[in-house]
Amino acid sequence: MKHEDLHRLLCDVACGRQSADSAERMLSGSGFTDLEFAKVDLARKQRNGYPEVIYAEGKTSSQIIGIIDAMREETVNILCTRLSSEKFAAIKAAEPDAVYYELARCALINRADVVQTDSYIAIVTAGTSDIPVAEEAAVTAEAYGNRVARVYDVGVAGIHRLFARLDVIRGAKVVIVIAGMEGALASVVGGLIDKPLIAVPTSVGYGANLKGITALLAMLNSCASGVTVVNIDNGFGAAYSASIMNHL
Repeated sequence: MKHEDLHRLLCDVACGRQSADSAERMLSGSGFTDLEFAKVDLARKQRNGYPEVIYAEGKTSSQIIGIIDAMREETVNILCTRLSSEKFAAIKAAEPDAVYYELARCALINRADVVQTDSYIAIVTAGTSDIPVAEEAAVTAEAYGNRVARVYDVGVAGIHRLFARLDVIRGAKVVIVIAGMEGALASVVGGLIDKPLIAVPTSVGYGANLKGITALLAMLNSCASGVTVVNIDNGFGAAYSASIMNHL
């Protein structure tokens, strides 16, 4: 453990944010809990600044509950992404404090208030159909202590809608632009702002959208400088990176 990480851990114990037992496990153990079906990384926040996130697709409800229970003592605001409403119903019965965000398909468990940044992240969508990906980004960003400004349905087919909210977008420290179809909005916004822009292609669109590949390639080939692109429909990944930038 690095010196600064050790100092932070000891301060957390002194302030009651971390128990002595959990600190002892982190100092003397492997830094993870072995559940056989999962090795839960309990030291990730000390290494990376953010705790492990539970990706729910491909996991059973009982597996997710086991991981949550392993994380509870060390982690507040346990984030679970790509979670179906059916799995959440089972999780809610075992974890009564769990809160579900239906559009985002995310849940927060072991919730706690976190200090919000003065600066904010603007999350911009081309269309209403892109909102589920945007809400995954928004829930993630807010869980990590970021203020969020939502600017939805301002795509290039009605570009006057974008100009009506441009002051909000320009006021952000980081901008996430989410678009399907041909993915043009990222280039348009990128040419109008002086802030980092994270582009998220979505699988929204007709056949030649190729489930997001068309938008992905368009964003990767953007002529606007300062555009960084994440994977198709990856609102979580965009918000994670935006949160790091917004906290600098």
